[in-house]
Amino acid sequence: MCGYTSRLALLVVALCLSLSPRVRALKGAEELAMADYPWQTTVQNGVVTDVLYPGTAVDRLRSVLGNVLALGSLDGPWTEVRRQLLAAGGLKDDRSTGHAFNDDNHCDLTTMRSEESFKQNEDGSVAQISRRNQLGPHIQAASLPELGVGGSWSTCTNGAHITPPNDVAHVQFSSRIAFKLVWVPPKFEEFVLVDDEGRELKRGRPTGQVPHISARQSNFALVKGGKYAQAAEAIAAGGGGGDCKQAGGDGSTCAAA
Repeated sequence: MCGYTSRLALLVVALCLSLSPRVRALKGAEELAMADYPWQTTVQNGVVTDVLYPGTAVDRLRSVLGNVLALGSLDGPWTEVRRQLLAAGGLKDDRSTGHAFNDDNHCDLTTMRSEESFKQNEDGSVAQISRRNQLGPHIQAASLPELGVGGSWSTCTNGAHITPPNDVAHVQFSSRIAFKLVWVPPKFEEFVLVDDEGRELKRGRPTGQVPHISARQSNFALVKGGKYAQAAEAIAAGGGGGDCKQAGGDGSTCAAA
């Protein structure tokens, strides 16, 4: 009986601690931070919409950021690391996504609203991209629904060195990227994941059959001169990559700050 009473007392103490104002405040802050969206939004027709890039699937992007920040080590075999990146981004690992992160260009994880996914660069606004860049059916088939409404895709990086970016995500889909993979010079043995402002989210040093060295070099060349190269350049110089918890140039903050 005494043993039972002691256990009951311990449970009561634990419950009281979990409900203390300080603990509740901390838990509330964590939940608020994870629920926060890093950029300005408005509500249009009952849907939370990104002000600058209204094609963004806001809830889905928030989910992807949370997944990325929760990832463990990205230093293992490339096949497994790439599989983790796809899952975090809300994409199936199948034939249609075999190009994702495996070349120099398809390194943007983009979350777009369903109605945006069928746009195809008809007016040629994105340079060096077909005017019939119809990705809608592939996006629908490969996107994991549990991350939220809309879809995900690994879109092309080219045009990301310009401010504002003139790439598939921002122009064709009017969407922010959830993250971009950038290989770090000069050896290109390490990559960094950055958010839409170029702030570091995660980095990894994968092993095994990584993309060819020419693809890794070209990947960095595609962003060189723009904000998405800055984290990789800082790492190469021996510093940090620009923590995602810092404020962005537009006053935004990282989703999990």
